[in-house]
Amino acid sequence: MDTYTPDTYGEKIAAVYDDLYPGYDEAAIHRLAELARGGSALELGIGTGRFALPLQGMGVEVHGIDASPAMVARLKAKPGGERIPVTIGDFSLVGVEGEYSLIYVVFNTLFGLLTQEDQCRCFDNVASHLTSDGVFLIEAFVPDPKRIAETQSLRVIGMENDLLRIDASQGDFASQVINAQHVHLSSKGVEIYPVKLRYIWPSEMDLMARLAGLRLRQRWGSWEQSPFTSSSMKHISLYEKAE
Repeated sequence: MDTYTPDTYGEKIAAVYDDLYPGYDEAAIHRLAELARGGSALELGIGTGRFALPLQGMGVEVHGIDASPAMVARLKAKPGGERIPVTIGDFSLVGVEGEYSLIYVVFNTLFGLLTQEDQCRCFDNVASHLTSDGVFLIEAFVPDPKRIAETQSLRVIGMENDLLRIDASQGDFASQVINAQHVHLSSKGVEIYPVKLRYIWPSEMDLMARLAGLRLRQRWGSWEQSPFTSSSMKHISLYEKAE
C-alpha cells in the first residue's frame, strides 16, 4: 500500500459506505449532544455524516473535517448536509477556525492517522480548538493481543446468496500498523476497499493527551457509559484541558 494517502479509504469506499454501515447508535448521539452542552461540535473524519446529521437533528451546531471529497459529497447530498460546514483536509491538522465545546472522532477513525507523530499532532491541534471547559471524545477499539500476534489473517465477514465479504490483513507489531483490504465477491466481480491504520493502546492515548495539555476525564466501555474493564472490546474516552 505504498500509494495509500489520507483520502484513499474514503475515496475508494464512499459509494458503498452507507450500505456497509447504515445505522448509528442512538445512545452515541444523545451522549454527544449532552457533551456539547448547547455549544458547537467538530467531528474529525466526518465522512458521510452518519453521526453528524442525527447530532445536528438534536439541535447541535456541527462542523466537520475530512480528507475525502467523495465522502463529503455524500454528506452534502443528504437532507441537512448542506448546512454542515466541512473543511477538506488531513484532520490531524484540524484546519478550522474558532473553538468548540465538543470535538469528537468516532468509529476508530483516529487510527487512520498512520504515525505516532501525526496522532500527537492531532491532540495538540484539538487542544488549541477546545473551549476552556470543552471535551475531546474518542471512540476506538481496544487492541486485541491475540489478533495483533497474527502477522496476517483472512476472515469471512459476511455471506449472502449473491455476496461474499472477506477481510484480509497484515500487521506490523513494531509500528502498530495494520494494512487491510475489504474484499467483496459478487456477480459484479471483485471489489476491493483498502484500509490502513495505526492502532493506539489506551495508555498511549492518555500520554498523547497529557503531552498536549489534556487529561483523561472519563473512560467508558460503551455509549451507555458502562465501566471500562480489562474485558472491554472498545473504549470511549473523554479528555479535557488540564488545569
